[in-house]
Amino acid sequence: MADFGLLCVHAHPDDEAVWTGGALARYADEGARTAVVTCTWAEGTVRAAELERSLAILGAGEPRLLGYADARKPESAPGRPRFLDVPLEETIGRLVAHIRDVRPDVVLTYDGYGSYGHPDHVHAHRLTLAAAEAAGYDQLYPEAGEPWRPRAVYLATIPRSVVVSHWRAVFGDDPPAGQALPGVPDDQIGAHLDVAAWAERKWAAMHAHESEVGRGASMTLLTSLPEPARAQLLGNEWYRRVSYTGDAEVTLG
Repeated sequence: MADFGLLCVHAHPDDEAVWTGGALARYADEGARTAVVTCTWAEGTVRAAELERSLAILGAGEPRLLGYADARKPESAPGRPRFLDVPLEETIGRLVAHIRDVRPDVVLTYDGYGSYGHPDHVHAHRLTLAAAEAAGYDQLYPEAGEPWRPRAVYLATIPRSVVVSHWRAVFGDDPPAGQALPGVPDDQIGAHLDVAAWAERKWAAMHAHESEVGRGASMTLLTSLPEPARAQLLGNEWYRRVSYTGDAEVTLG
C-alpha cells in the first residue's frame, strides 16, 4: 500500500488518537503514507510536544501545526488569533498546501456536528471540505503547489445506535427527549474499520497526551465505560463518505 496516502485534519492535539488513531496505525502498518494536520496549538507548547509523541506511536510522521488558538484556550497559541476568527481564505490556503504536499488518496476529518459539537471541530470539518475541493484546481492557490484532488473524504462519526447503548451503560437510561447526541443514523455510515488489533496503540497514543489525561477529557469518558463498551469504541471506527471530491472509487476497510 506504499502508493496510498491518508491525511487526517483535526482541530486539537489528541483528536488524531481519539477519532482516527486506529485508521492511522492500521494504514501505517500496511505501508501507506500517513500524516496529520492539527489546526490549533502552536509549536513550543506542551500539547504540541504531546502530539509529536502520539504521532510517533501511530506512525504518522511529524506534526503539521497551523498554530492557531483553541476557541477556549488562548494560551494554546500566545499572540495568535483563534482558529474560528481567522479568515477562511487564509486557512483554506494553508490546508491546501498540506494536501498538495502529502497528496493523499483519502482525507479524514470530523462529521458535520464536529463529532460532539465543539466549535473548533465543526470549523475544521467545514475547512477540510472546502480545502479538499480547492486543492484540485490549478486556478486556486497556485503558490501552494501542484494541484491534487483527494479521491474521497471520510468523516469520523459514531452510529446513533452505539451512542444510545453507551448512554444507557453510563447513565442507566435512554437519553432525555431533545438531547443533542453525537453520531448519525446507522444507515448513514459509509465505512466501518475494525481496528481491534491496533486498539492498544490507539490507547497508548491517547495517553501520550498527558495534560489531557490529567484533566480528564476523552480518556475519563472511556475509562468510565464498562469494559465491553470501551473495547468496542477503541476497536472500531466509523465514517461517513463524501464522494463529491472525485469519481474514482476508494474505500476504507
